[in-house]
Amino acid sequence: MKYIVSARKYRPMTFSSVVGQTALTTTLKNAVKSGKLAHAFLFCGPRGVGKTTCARIFAKTINCENIGADGEACNECESCRAFNEQRSLNIFELDAASNNGVDYMKQLTDQTRVPPQVGRYKVFIIDEVHMLSQAAFNAFLKTLEEPPSYVIFILATTEKHKILPTIISRCQIYDFERMDVPHIISHLKMVAEKEGITYDEDSLNLIAEKADGGMRDALSIFDQCASFCGGNLSFDKVMSNLNVLNSDNYFQIVDKSLSNNVADVMVLLNSIINNGFDGGQLINGLASHIRNVMMAKDPATLPLLDVSDSQKEKFREQAQKCPPRFLYQALRFCNECDINYRQSSNKRLLTELTLIEIAQITQDDDSSAGRRPARLKTLFKKLIESGHKNAASQVAATVKTPTVSTTPAAPSISVQQPAAKAPAVPTTAQASQISTPPPVPRTPNIHRPGGRPRLGKDSISFSSLLKGQQTEVEAEETIELPKNEQSVFTEEDLVREWLSMCNRMMGPMPGLAVRMKNITPHITNYPQIEVVVDNRQLLEQIVQVKNRIRKTMATYLHNSDIAFEIRLAKAEEIKPILSRKETFDKMRTENEAIERLRELLDLELA
Repeated sequence: MKYIVSARKYRPMTFSSVVGQTALTTTLKNAVKSGKLAHAFLFCGPRGVGKTTCARIFAKTINCENIGADGEACNECESCRAFNEQRSLNIFELDAASNNGVDYMKQLTDQTRVPPQVGRYKVFIIDEVHMLSQAAFNAFLKTLEEPPSYVIFILATTEKHKILPTIISRCQIYDFERMDVPHIISHLKMVAEKEGITYDEDSLNLIAEKADGGMRDALSIFDQCASFCGGNLSFDKVMSNLNVLNSDNYFQIVDKSLSNNVADVMVLLNSIINNGFDGGQLINGLASHIRNVMMAKDPATLPLLDVSDSQKEKFREQAQKCPPRFLYQALRFCNECDINYRQSSNKRLLTELTLIEIAQITQDDDSSAGRRPARLKTLFKKLIESGHKNAASQVAATVKTPTVSTTPAAPSISVQQPAAKAPAVPTTAQASQISTPPPVPRTPNIHRPGGRPRLGKDSISFSSLLKGQQTEVEAEETIELPKNEQSVFTEEDLVREWLSMCNRMMGPMPGLAVRMKNITPHITNYPQIEVVVDNRQLLEQIVQVKNRIRKTMATYLHNSDIAFEIRLAKAEEIKPILSRKETFDKMRTENEAIERLRELLDLELA
C-alpha cells in the first residue's frame, strides 16, 4: 500500500473533525443550515491551521443534496462522493502563487459564466490570494463584487495585510487562530493510536511546542520522529532528533542562579555548548523560560503559557521560589545579551558574563563569603568615577582648610568663614597631632567685591583639579597586560576592535567615544600603532586614558607587545570634513559615469 503522510491521511472531512477552530466551524455550519451564504469569504491566519481544509469542507457541504440537521454534509450523495473522489466539476481549487497575472483572472471570469451542471453552487477556492499582482486584483474586483448567483469565492491567505482594502471590503472575513499545545497533543494522540505508535506525554508535548501553532507542521514532525524512533516515541529520542535543548537545563540554570552557584552554571553552560548548542540559542531559550516563570507567578496569567498541563505545574512551582526582582533583572540581562550577541567578537564570553550577572542578582552586597565580584563595569567607568570623587574631595579641602605659609610675605586666597560659628579651640592632644602644612606657591591675591576668590589663569579651577587628578590616577594605576600573547593582527582587525571599544565607551564617556570613532588608527612599525589627532584638546583627553586603550587593544587583539604613539596631526594631514552634497559633487567630478547615471535616471540627492 502506498504510504501517505499523516497531514494528508488524517485531513478532516467534516466540520466536527476540524481541530481548534470551534467558533469558525460553528459559524459556517449555521450559515449552511440557514441558507444565508455570502458570495465571497476570506480565510486568513497562520500556516497549517486549517484554512484550505475548511474551505474544501464548506464547498462540499453547500453542494450536498442531503445536509444534516447539524449542518454537516452527508458524504453519501452524488455531489459528496464526487468531491471525496476528487472528480467534482463544481469546485475549483486555484493557486494564486503560480497564476497571478491578469490573463489568469480573465480565464477565471470566463469560467464563472458557466452555471454548474450538478449541484447548486460553483465554488472557486483561491489559495495564497495575496500573491496576485496589482493588475490582477483590479481585474478581479468587478467579478468579486457582483458574481452570478451560483458562484461563491473562498479566498485563503497567510498575509492579510497584503490584500487590497477594496478586496477585503467585499468579503466576509474569518480569522483562524494558532493551534494551542493541548489541541495539538490531543490530535497527535489520536493519530498515534490509529497508527499503532507508542508514545509518552513529554515527547508529544515537545513536538507540539516545536510546531509553533501549526497542525500540519506538528503532523510532519510526528512522522519524522516516528520514523527515527521506530514507532516508539520517547522524550530523549525526540529531543535528539529535533536538536532541541532540554527544558530541564533552563530549570537548572534558574535554580542554581537563585542559590548564586556560579560555578555549577558555568559547568552546565560548557556541557550545553559541547552538545552542539550555541550561546545565542541558550540565551533566547532562557529568556522564553524566564518569561514563562514570570507568567506562572500569578494565577490570572498562568493560562498564557502555551505548554502542557504538566509543564505548567513545573513553571508554577519554580515561580514560587523566584522573587519578581530576579525575574525582571534576568529578562533585562538576557535581552541585552541578545542585542549585543551578533556583533560580539567573543560570543561565549558574552554568554558567560550574562549568566554570571543573572546568578548574582539575589546575592547580598555584604556577603561574607567574598564570592561576589564588583558589578561588571565598562572599561572606562572606574577611572571617571575615581577622578570625580578625588577631585571633589580636593576642592572641598581647598575651600575648608585655611592656607598656612611659613613665608610672611606670601599672599594667599582668603575665604570668608560664616560669622555665626567661631572656630573651635583644639585641645593639647589634638594640637600635638596637627602638623604645619608645607609652604604653598605664591599666588596673586585677586578678589572680587565681597571677598570671594576669582578663578582665573593663575588660580585654582575645578577643571584643572579634575584634569590633574585624572592624570595622577592614570599614572598611579597599574595596567596589567595579557602575558605571552603574540597573535598577528591586521589593519582591519585593529579598526574593528577600535570601533568596538568606542561602542563600549558610549555609556561612560559618550563625547569622547563619538570623537574617537572619527579617528582611524594605523600600524606603523608592527606592532607599533599610531593615532593621529587633529586638535590638542582631544589629544589630551586620549592621553589620559592611553594605558586603558592599550590594555583593551592588547586583550582583544591577543598581542601583549602592542605600543601606542599618539600625536597631533600636521597641517597637511588635516582633511576637511565634507557634507553629503559636497561628497556627491566630488564623486560626480571624479567619475563621469556617476554623472551620466544621475542624468539618465534624473536623480537628486535627498
